[in-house]
Amino acid sequence: MKKTFAIAILAIMAFTFGCKNTQNKEQSSSVSADSVLLLAKNMYQPLPKEALNADNAVTPEKVLLGKTLYYDNRLSKNNTESCNTCHNIATFGVDNKPTSPGDNGKLGTRNSPTTFNAALHFLQFWDGRMKDVEEQAGGPVMNPAEMSMPNEKEVIARLTKNERYKKMFEAAFPNEKPAVTFTNMRKAIAAFERTLLTPGKFDVFLGGDLTALNETELKGLKTFIETGCNACHIGPLLGGNMFQKYPLFGTHKDLTGSTVDDLGRMQFTKNEADKYMFKVPTLRNIAETWPYLHDGSVKDLDKMVPLMAKAQLNKELTTEQISDITTFLKALTGEVSAEAKQVPVMP
Repeated sequence: MKKTFAIAILAIMAFTFGCKNTQNKEQSSSVSADSVLLLAKNMYQPLPKEALNADNAVTPEKVLLGKTLYYDNRLSKNNTESCNTCHNIATFGVDNKPTSPGDNGKLGTRNSPTTFNAALHFLQFWDGRMKDVEEQAGGPVMNPAEMSMPNEKEVIARLTKNERYKKMFEAAFPNEKPAVTFTNMRKAIAAFERTLLTPGKFDVFLGGDLTALNETELKGLKTFIETGCNACHIGPLLGGNMFQKYPLFGTHKDLTGSTVDDLGRMQFTKNEADKYMFKVPTLRNIAETWPYLHDGSVKDLDKMVPLMAKAQLNKELTTEQISDITTFLKALTGEVSAEAKQVPVMP
């Protein structure tokens, strides 16, 4: 009887210890939302509610005009291309092609970046050759490889032929005569682009809601930071605010198989120090804005994550780390407003 009782006591003790041990393991493997938030707030901020430019007030009339122009093929030489062709609002501001065909049907040399949140970038284009979306909005229209309009005069001639456009320009720029100018076209398109902000649950989390990200996403964010991805991907956009050499380790060809040898910012500045320097892309909506890199040579996000770890940090990630970081990156997909998605009635 005593022996049986002793065995029972030992069994209970073993069971209790086992449960506690399992509980401790579960606790050690879980991620504290509080600690991750504290870590994240040192380097990330929520998207601002507005992307303002003191020299280009965002008004309803200007945004409507800009949105209409954004969708208008008449801004291309042969009436084949609009801003939306390569920066499709329905697909998070991209066309999901490695590089995009221009008005002449020939492919460009660089991947078309998203226009979503672009107004918050410190410079525009992969090489930063234009300072803001106001300047950028006119670039593709005149670029021979893109919309290929022969000159600004032809652009204005097309717009002034349309009575509705004339009225829309006058409503958007009431104190200017003439209202229909190339500069005002750029300002209107830019005003629309300044409304293309996509806040999401990551912003809710940064605002203090510890339930906004699930445990797997929290773990991914923690892994993302601990791996060192935050060395370049910081700020409200998790990128878009600096240049970085790519790759720091290895070659683009060895990493991707691509034969494209793009000199990066050096192509614009002609400065040897800018060789292979590119603007760090935003990670906002990254799961939707494939393919990746300046030449669109990588399509899958779970392939892109280990490639960048190797190229920029010289690190080999485990399968678990890749999965965790990819899960977090998918949590950066934001919300596109219903108003932005609505296609305008063309004049």
